Amino acid sequence: MDKVLARRSEVEDRLGQAAGMSPDELASLSRELSELRPVCEQIELVRRLEGDRSAAEQMIEEADGDAEIIEMAQAEIQDVDDRLPEEHKSLQLLLLPKDRDDSRNAILEVRAGTGGDEAALFAADLFGMYQRFAARHGWRFEVMEVSETGIGGYKEATANIAGADVFARLKFESGVHRVQRVPETETGGRIHTSAATVAVLPEAEDVDIDVQESDLRIDVFRASGPGGQSVNTTDSAVRITHIPTGIVVSQQDEKSQHKNRAKAMKILRARLYDAERARVQAERAASRKGQVGSGDRSERIRTYNFPQGRVTDHRINLTLYKLDKIVAGEALDEVVEALVAEDQAQRLAEGGE
Repeated sequence: MDKVLARRSEVEDRLGQAAGMSPDELASLSRELSELRPVCEQIELVRRLEGDRSAAEQMIEEADGDAEIIEMAQAEIQDVDDRLPEEHKSLQLLLLPKDRDDSRNAILEVRAGTGGDEAALFAADLFGMYQRFAARHGWRFEVMEVSETGIGGYKEATANIAGADVFARLKFESGVHRVQRVPETETGGRIHTSAATVAVLPEAEDVDIDVQESDLRIDVFRASGPGGQSVNTTDSAVRITHIPTGIVVSQQDEKSQHKNRAKAMKILRARLYDAERARVQAERAASRKGQVGSGDRSERIRTYNFPQGRVTDHRINLTLYKLDKIVAGEALDEVVEALVAEDQAQRLAEGGE
């Protein structure tokens, strides 16, 4: 706690002498100060309460049997004892090491899994859910690539989501989402089960990932729409293959080859950064079990049961009978907040790892 308070003073002093500082350094220090302030305020509150308790104990020692003073001091001690456990817990949460990617924007990728047309329709539903969720939070949701099936479904869809704490709120959405419902084409009323995969990647900065031009194979081709019809008369679509990892990214939504290449590079950087992040997490988690944010794309994390109006998150055994509101993006926060709280509780139990 002393180190945190000392760091705040150091940052405030440096900002007080900001002349000649680069805009990047200024922005970095300002951001750090805004993160330090709530932690420091909580440290000061806890220390003030602990000081009040010590003063009250001292008062009892020096009361010389004065019943009125002793009673007043005991009431003060009781009041502090009632507040301290909750304030200590709040401080512990604030002192937990932050995921350095939490404040980043995110790349959202949704892909239809098993289940044919129904899986593609569900993938479109999920993509729409996140779009509405982003709108509720005031985030910018830029659709980067959509591969449609022609009946309203998505084989895959990619978006760039920008705003405050986007990755922090969405990082636990990665995994397999399963749906149980009666398809519109099903005449017998049988419930079908299908799935879609969601990946939420922190957006990488240029400085995070050094991509060598010699490691890339870039192919250009003519963009095509659903069913194979040509939607463009020039070779504007771009496919980038990162040779060392085999990661392939295609972009064809823009009419400009330059814009498609820029979008594809943004997605490629995010995937490479996410792969490195996953490797580091796997090393840290080797001795741990039940990690909420394992990031395993093959893990079934949630089931949406339409006949029962039920959504179940299997990682934390949370069931909400609010399917319509969750798919509308309105009640998804309840699931997100429960996942964040569980992750915090696990990290507290593991000593802040």
